[in-house]
Amino acid sequence: MQATPGRTARERPLSPHLQVYSPLINMMMSILHRITGAALYFGSVILAIWLIAAATGPECYAYVSSWLVTIPVQLILLGYTWALMHHLVGGVRHFIWDTGAGYDLKTIDLLSWGSLALSLALTALIWIGVVGFGFGGA
Repeated sequence: MQATPGRTARERPLSPHLQVYSPLINMMMSILHRITGAALYFGSVILAIWLIAAATGPECYAYVSSWLVTIPVQLILLGYTWALMHHLVGGVRHFIWDTGAGYDLKTIDLLSWGSLALSLALTALIWIGVVGFGFGGA
């Protein structure tokens, strides 16, 4: 910025960042919403492999299924399920905000904490169903 005669150049303010703001629940949920959205791309690859194996034939499906029941892949699938549920519930939260509702601070906090709790509860219910109905094992 060039100074005009008789005026001094002022430093432009820097954009505030995490060093300025304390992490609020709605900020953390916004960040998590973006992270889970990106994580869904990678988890969907596993889903696509499973569907392709099912379409290929029983031998290929059995081989892929044998990998899907291992502990590391089960943990990845658990994380994928939570990411899917969190992104879904976060999308509903954003839809509520898109209608113009829920912008008071109390409701923002309630929706943010609620989306976290509901995504964890839905993930638990899904996995209880998977284990309870035997979908997780061969």
